Amino acid sequence: MPAKLTTHVLDTAAGRPAAGMKLELFRAEGAKLTLIKSARTNADGRLPDPLLEGKSVRRGDYVLLFYVGDYFAKRRSPDARKFLNRVPIVFSVADAKAHYHVPLLVSPWSYSTYRGS
Repeated sequence: MPAKLTTHVLDTAAGRPAAGMKLELFRAEGAKLTLIKSARTNADGRLPDPLLEGKSVRRGDYVLLFYVGDYFAKRRSPDARKFLNRVPIVFSVADAKAHYHVPLLVSPWSYSTYRGS
């Protein structure tokens, strides 16, 4: 399997994919964050293309920033931005030849993630 970085967002409050959620990917080098990509999830809560693929996958630290407050506000959730506004997931790529899948399961009050496949 070629090296790539993907994500998937599920709205656990509604029990469906989180369509239209904005997210940003940053490369972290010490305290410096460099924006690599900005995107929005599709109807399935996924991106049409990997965030990184092939030689663009490099060892190091990354931050995926999910705009969950905007997502829930757009869906007129009465709980939007009462607790979560943005969710950063800080992770490391140790093997630049591997597939890293970083899903987010989110509600206005909580979130969870794991290294998926």
